Amino acid sequence: MNNYGIDIWSDDNFMIEDGLAKINYDCKPSLISIVKDIRKQDFKGPLLLRFPHITEKQVNTLYNTFNSSIKEYDYKGTFNAVFPLKVNQLPNFIHPLINEGKKFNYGLEAGSKAELVIAMTYNNVGSPITVNGFKDKEMIHLGFIAKSMGHNITIIIEGLNELEIIIEVLNETKMECPNIGLRVRLHSGGSGLWAKSGGINSKFGLTSTEILEAYELMEDNNLVKYLTMIHFHIGSAMNSIKPLKKALRESGHIYAELKNLGATNLNSINIGGGLAVEYNAYERTRFYSLTEFANDVIFTLKDIAKQKGVDEPNIFTESGRFISAASTVLVAPVLELFSAEYDFDHLKLKDVNPPLIQELHDLYRDMSKKTAYEYMHDSIDHMESLLTLFDLGYIDLQDRSNAEILTHQVIKKAISLLEIDHYEELKKLDENIQEKYLLNFSLFQSLPDYWGIDQEFPIMPITHLDKKPTRSASLWDITCDSDGELPFDLKKPLYLHDVNLNKEDYFIAFFNVGAYQDTLGMKHNLFSHPTEVNIVFKNGEVVLEKILESQKIIDILEDIDYDTNDIRARLRKNLNDHNYKDIEKYLNENSYLKTIWSYHE
Repeated sequence: MNNYGIDIWSDDNFMIEDGLAKINYDCKPSLISIVKDIRKQDFKGPLLLRFPHITEKQVNTLYNTFNSSIKEYDYKGTFNAVFPLKVNQLPNFIHPLINEGKKFNYGLEAGSKAELVIAMTYNNVGSPITVNGFKDKEMIHLGFIAKSMGHNITIIIEGLNELEIIIEVLNETKMECPNIGLRVRLHSGGSGLWAKSGGINSKFGLTSTEILEAYELMEDNNLVKYLTMIHFHIGSAMNSIKPLKKALRESGHIYAELKNLGATNLNSINIGGGLAVEYNAYERTRFYSLTEFANDVIFTLKDIAKQKGVDEPNIFTESGRFISAASTVLVAPVLELFSAEYDFDHLKLKDVNPPLIQELHDLYRDMSKKTAYEYMHDSIDHMESLLTLFDLGYIDLQDRSNAEILTHQVIKKAISLLEIDHYEELKKLDENIQEKYLLNFSLFQSLPDYWGIDQEFPIMPITHLDKKPTRSASLWDITCDSDGELPFDLKKPLYLHDVNLNKEDYFIAFFNVGAYQDTLGMKHNLFSHPTEVNIVFKNGEVVLEKILESQKIIDILEDIDYDTNDIRARLRKNLNDHNYKDIEKYLNENSYLKTIWSYHE
């Protein structure tokens, strides 16, 4: 049985039992049972399954771990957190998050006007709101309005001009000023894919000189009393904790220097994000635990505060990926196996066949576990020889087809006979038998980070997990783009099952897709977001809540600024009643495939 690395990446959120992928919570339902329940309601195509209980678990783990470290080190500051809306702004995720975080006073971070409106509208009053990113006068004015609503809001300035705008808005409106934070540009850099978020050449933050100038400007305008936070961020999903320790010491000294200059209300350090999420299904890439992360933050800041003779700062984090990634699973139906032409059903041997083809047939027939390696290598050699004979005109197309089918079957039989721990040797041969699985989804819409930055995601089927997977798989999406593929990787091979799609359904799940993928996804080929569902548990039963169907074709066209009334009028003019009725039906359905290949779909 292949567990697809579930012990590495799932953090016990999912489990395999009786050959099925299951949610390791409450009544422990299988993913396939949930998928079937949704499809019975006529929601077809890919599905995004959201699990609010996993989000709640992550929030609890984050707060409990930091609060435990605070208690252990007798730390005098408090722990606080805000969720960065850029990671996932969608209401099906945000509404449960806000509700679940209320007991911890969990807040939100906004990086645009639209995100700030979400925070102002839905954040629990009293829970913190931080505002990052570049800002204009309108955005800063929104921050003032949020303050007037009773929100605990901090505007974190990225440049001196933003501080000047705060002063301008304050003088014009006479409204109460929000708290002010300074984003500092540390010399320390991060690690991992997003290391460029930190370091002296970072896009964001104030240099040492600018920090001093900002402090003088605040002094001159009686704003020092509003300075409550300094902020840094050195990278998302850091795979090493060493850069964080260095950044903590640097920011801790900046905090202490400002305190000693007279910033008496400065009481917080926002350490940004950086907590790693395990995406790799083959080996662990995280080199630290959350407990180690928290202990290092608490110990370092306590030590600096003691050295400098200042109060220990309150600690803020913005670890959005840690909170959201595991909560969402993408499930896509397999529509077709493009290697089906290599099945024995397509074999058409002649009365008299070329000797090498007869030998391939004998290799398949006579293979045993003892001879599997030898016969597999022999079949590859025979195939190469037969292709040469075809190029020279000595065998015909039917002979070539028979050779491909028999070679394929020899290798498949060898894999089925050999033990899984022999896969290292088999990897050398798998390029010869890659299976193409066509999945009903768009990679560009649902896994944009795979296409854009080669981000890995754990992948596994949700059924057949008590059977040995024998097919070395490449996954194709349904876009008409050659980049819409997750190719077979010899270093990280994905093996799937040999299934007959005319007799059974087969679904592939992509895990840890809850961070960034939803809103980074693009409408390539005008495929919209999959149908999404919140999976909640009530009284030991699974309840499907807030089903949001994939967008209709007519709505997608309107989104990209087509005049949908004009579209309907032009079509109506050129079609009879029957055909127009069909067109109208299709315009009100989504773009994903339904019955082209598999009657199950």
